[in-house]
Amino acid sequence: MMTTNKNNTNDDAQIRQQIDAFITAFRTRNLDLMMSLYAPAMVSFDIVPLLRVVGRERYREVWKAAFSLFRDPVEIEMRDLSITTGNAVGFSHKLLRLRATMTNGQPTDHWERTTLCFCKMDGKWLITHEH
Repeated sequence: MMTTNKNNTNDDAQIRQQIDAFITAFRTRNLDLMMSLYAPAMVSFDIVPLLRVVGRERYREVWKAAFSLFRDPVEIEMRDLSITTGNAVGFSHKLLRLRATMTNGQPTDHWERTTLCFCKMDGKWLITHEH
């Protein structure tokens, strides 16, 4: 049975910490931190090719390429975070705003909706699905 964050405050807080680490990793382009948030057999679906990526090590290459697109600073704003947790499964959805300058000098400023699904593995919430 899934419950809302009012009933699972400790799990929700841990997932929130993972989401905060995700944002920090993106802002600082910290590939090792970003990868530490994902389960080994994670899956990601995106609007751009590859469309679907399976496995943390393969996804590392996607993030490495993404990080190389931006100059410092990379600004990430989060709004409307919702977290739902159960015993070993949780998910979040939110709006993220990315503001940065591409390496070619072009500014970018856009919003996207992000869904992260988590599984609790060895007491730690890891991202198993990203969309």
